[in-house]
Amino acid sequence: MPEDRAETPPPPRDFSTFYRATLTPLRRYLARLLGNTPESEDVAHDAYLRVYSTIGQETVERPEALLYVTARRLAINRLRRRSISPLSPEGLAIETAASRTPGVAQQVMARQELQLLQQAIANLPAGCRNVLLLRKVELLSHREIAERLGIAVSTVEKQHARALRLLRAALPSETPPNSPSRTTEASS
Repeated sequence: MPEDRAETPPPPRDFSTFYRATLTPLRRYLARLLGNTPESEDVAHDAYLRVYSTIGQETVERPEALLYVTARRLAINRLRRRSISPLSPEGLAIETAASRTPGVAQQVMARQELQLLQQAIANLPAGCRNVLLLRKVELLSHREIAERLGIAVSTVEKQHARALRLLRAALPSETPPNSPSRTTEASS
């Protein structure tokens, strides 16, 4: 095996030649990986700094592989920092987007609204409640509900409409309590 090494000329250990030969493909690779050209240039620069001292040594058999592995690891670290950091990918501005999770007040109001809805559904007549749950929870069509319950499709439609009307009357709405639309619905 050592004889083979003697026959093949060793790869050039000149860093400037190595740099010129690998710079463009490395930047393209990093740009695809990071999705950001200026950031890929920074990572490439850091990778060259890391491998500079070892490229000229005889112990490194494949300097290009060392460069790409180093660059890939630096890019992965950059991606991890990007996902954790409150800074934008360019690192210039703090994100101003609102939190996607509701605050305590919104959570309490949502729980109260859910309790009201559950109570209103429980107070519906049995036929209306069954039709409403099959339609809204199990997402069955009126025909499928009619087949399952053994009733006419027109009965399902009437029960569904009545359930919605009763729920509207039972649940608080955005309109004032004495508005004409609320009083006419409650009396039906």
